Amino acid sequence: MGDSLKAAIWPRAKLGAAIFALARKKRLAPRRAEVPRWSTLSSKEDERLLSDRIDSAAGSLGLEAEAVEVPYEEVTTLLRGAAPAIIRLPQENSFLALVGHRGRNVLLLSPQLKTIALSAEIVRGAICAPGEDALRPSVDDILEDAGVSAGRRKRASDAIIRQRLSGMRIDAGWIIHSSPGSNFSRQIFRAGLHRRALGFVAAHAVEYLLLLGAWALLGRGALEGRIEKDWLFGWMLLLLTMIPFRLLATWWQGLFAVGVGGKLKQRMLYGAMKVDMDQLRREGAGQLLARVVESEAVESLALGAGVTGIFAVVELFFAFIVLALGAAGAAHISLFICWMVVAAVLGWRYYVQRREWANSRIQLTHDLIERMVGHRTRLAQQAPQHWHDGEDEAIEDYLTQSQTLDRRGVQLFALLGAGWLILGMIGLAPAFVAGVEPIALAVSLGGIMLAGSALTKAGQSLSQFTGAIIAWGQVAPLYRAAGKPEALGSSYSVTESPDAADELPVLDARELVFRYGERSRPVLRECDLQIFPGDRLLLEGSSGGGKSTLAALLVGVRRPESGLLLVGGLDYHSLGATGWRRKVVAAPQFHENHVLTGTFAFNLLMGRNWPPSPEDMQLAEELCIELGLGELLEKMPAGLLQVVGDTGWQLSHGERSRLFIARALLQGGDLMLLDESFASLDPETLSMALKCVLRRAPALMVVAHP
Repeated sequence: MGDSLKAAIWPRAKLGAAIFALARKKRLAPRRAEVPRWSTLSSKEDERLLSDRIDSAAGSLGLEAEAVEVPYEEVTTLLRGAAPAIIRLPQENSFLALVGHRGRNVLLLSPQLKTIALSAEIVRGAICAPGEDALRPSVDDILEDAGVSAGRRKRASDAIIRQRLSGMRIDAGWIIHSSPGSNFSRQIFRAGLHRRALGFVAAHAVEYLLLLGAWALLGRGALEGRIEKDWLFGWMLLLLTMIPFRLLATWWQGLFAVGVGGKLKQRMLYGAMKVDMDQLRREGAGQLLARVVESEAVESLALGAGVTGIFAVVELFFAFIVLALGAAGAAHISLFICWMVVAAVLGWRYYVQRREWANSRIQLTHDLIERMVGHRTRLAQQAPQHWHDGEDEAIEDYLTQSQTLDRRGVQLFALLGAGWLILGMIGLAPAFVAGVEPIALAVSLGGIMLAGSALTKAGQSLSQFTGAIIAWGQVAPLYRAAGKPEALGSSYSVTESPDAADELPVLDARELVFRYGERSRPVLRECDLQIFPGDRLLLEGSSGGGKSTLAALLVGVRRPESGLLLVGGLDYHSLGATGWRRKVVAAPQFHENHVLTGTFAFNLLMGRNWPPSPEDMQLAEELCIELGLGELLEKMPAGLLQVVGDTGWQLSHGERSRLFIARALLQGGDLMLLDESFASLDPETLSMALKCVLRRAPALMVVAHP
């Protein structure tokens, strides 16, 4: 390893500082936070724990760390395009802070905060050294026995080694980027989207100036009574010059719309993962679908309205100037301002009516989806004469709202532009009667036409913008949820003696209190519980008694209103959401657990590691056999790689239950919590599954009915 590469290496104890320095260098605007020093981390620390701590350090700075695993032959490509990133070297406690690349060199940030340029091949060699060094002696011996000359041996050896290692995957490190929940305007600025917007506006402004110049040139010649060939040639040249600027404006507009739309989708998806679970339950499937539909409407309507609005504002500005220079300058300016006030009133009336119409439409969507989801229940429990109660009234109300909205739209779209043309001509009449110069009259006519066109575009923009505002009311909770702070955990480790670890409870709950929403009566009150390693607990109780609520508190899905809840001696804020769920794993109730459309192995190992290692696949298969799923694996043509879910292999109720149990066991937590997971199993299968769980779970709590 060269001296330059050694100078760029960050030790594991300073990884938090490396992430912060890298974010500052790349202008990711990291939050001011305590930079952790991981001095207590051992060299044999679990790799998953290291990844959790990288995530925690990045999260505390308002960033995200994305783990990267690449094929052997793509390491160089990663080095040239992954910045900013923390690159992992095979040497113990050795990391690199990748800033960027310059030609064939990569730029690294040293612990002294200096930028070091190194050849990408040197860094690639350091990353891939263990695999290459293990193969090189045997390959060199083969080449020597084959009589390959010493001068050609090195090149041949490198080629053979790269071919043999082509299927190997390298755990390269972590890419550092801004969180989708960070300041949205900063995200747009860092992505360079503001430059696209400025380019679009500038290209359109030049195009508009060229259009005014072309018609001014032609109009001047016409009013002077002499249109020469050179004037026509100049007019055509100006019109032709507009074409590249029109193309450029359209190009920049498309790039800006795609960029902003992508950022908005990322934030909405990120926010959907952080929305309060109880809020989602209260809304139901219909309102959730409405939010998804409206999120698409926000993007298309807002961007469309923004573009049209920019055009309208530019044209209104130029129309104002042209009217002021015309024959009836003062009169036209006064009338124009008054008409803008009228346009504002019409726009407000349209907005109010469209909001009422949108609420009616969303309620129809909600009712329809809820009826579809509960169709079987309605057939079984509701009298046929009541299946369609209220449907006719809802549709009639929707039609009434639609008719009123159409009338408001006609007033806004048709009257706004056409009404101004009539008003503008009335304002020009005194100047025409007074016999002002034809050039002044032509300027006024041009200003009237320009203002009419601008007002028509403004009406269209206002319609789209009101739709975007109303749709925003539906998706705003997702947008705000993305910026909601989350407990990320401390990046320090706690070292204890083995005896102390045995005495420390896995989970310690003291005087927990929890209530749903604004209910006055708490579901849990002064709840105390301690679970030690090796404990096996059975929690029984009647329906609605709070069993599943307590389970949700222990797993970290819900937070207690008051009381103390510790896992391994640390609270939720110290461990963070990821650290807590690593230690306490659960198989929730059947209706809260899901089989995703994917392979059986993915559904088993999604909480452990993906893509899985051969050891993970072997462990998953052994666990399935212990739970009695061996016959199922034999039936499936692809075994663990068989696609299951709605569009794949169908699993029975009992098979799903055992899949959920296996998924929880494979997460490897210190405490396993099963919420009515054995309810659908026959006695023989129950005995088999229970023995497996008792044998493999470090500590166990089972929730069941008496």
